[in-house]
Amino acid sequence: MTTALITHGDCLGHVNPPGHPEQVERLRRVLGALEGEEFAYLLRVEAPLVTDEQILRAHPESYLADLVARDPVQGYSVIDGDTFLGPGSLTAARRGAGAVVAGVDMVLGGEARNAFCAIRPPGHHAEKTTAMGFCFLGNVAIAALHALEAHGLSRVGIVDFDVHHGNGTQDVLWNEPRIFFGSSQQMPLFPGTGSSDETGAHGQICNMPLPAGASGQVFRAGMLAKILPALDAFAPELILVSAGFDAHHRDPLANLNLADSDFAWITSRICDIADRHCEGRVVSTLEGGYDLAALASAAAAHVRVLMERGYG
Repeated sequence: MTTALITHGDCLGHVNPPGHPEQVERLRRVLGALEGEEFAYLLRVEAPLVTDEQILRAHPESYLADLVARDPVQGYSVIDGDTFLGPGSLTAARRGAGAVVAGVDMVLGGEARNAFCAIRPPGHHAEKTTAMGFCFLGNVAIAALHALEAHGLSRVGIVDFDVHHGNGTQDVLWNEPRIFFGSSQQMPLFPGTGSSDETGAHGQICNMPLPAGASGQVFRAGMLAKILPALDAFAPELILVSAGFDAHHRDPLANLNLADSDFAWITSRICDIADRHCEGRVVSTLEGGYDLAALASAAAAHVRVLMERGYG
């Protein structure tokens, strides 16, 4: 078995206005960090385009039609003050969601033990009917629903350790008892959701807000006390990860104090649960992270653990 790295050059075609934090260079730096000799055994795969059928499991047809109608030939379609559709943005978003769906297909089909999807734009802020927070399609939600409907799984777990709450993932999956969603996030912070009393229609959502300035030790203690036991009790047949690295102490958009070692630690703990319940099957996808050096080093630490466990 091995670890798949799923990406596509089209993800570089989503170009935000100058000065925007979600820039093309983010993905270039992540991919550059994964070019060293230690990553030579990654199974490198080009992401397919997500299909409309796969998108429509998470988003209504009217929402997709609106995105297509707003897809510009030149310039930008302004969704909100943070979120811009450029000429290559929708194709990039389709590749991003397609990457996570392909990762699910690969790990469930035995082609890889786990996978990391190096993609942009991110997806976890895209609600059922609202693009926001740099996101257009709910990548992880789409992939989780694909695992249920196309592969017949009964229980899928999602862990989101981005510093911003995955409000979109939560919104799409609020009424879905077959999917566990556990999320850690700084509060108060954009988008303002993610309080501990947001538990989903079936008690399948577990939010862990963290105060500004929280250390890696506080993050680890919270994960061990709340999200990881809940995920373990759910006994998932597949685990998806929204891997945002903006909780890093160097990130300019937030105020948590995690280090590369904390991202490696949570990756190992997620893999432990995957080993117990689902033959190590983990599919991770890139979300946030806006200090370029910190993003590259933290993503490399995350993938390094996936590779160690992939060959284990």
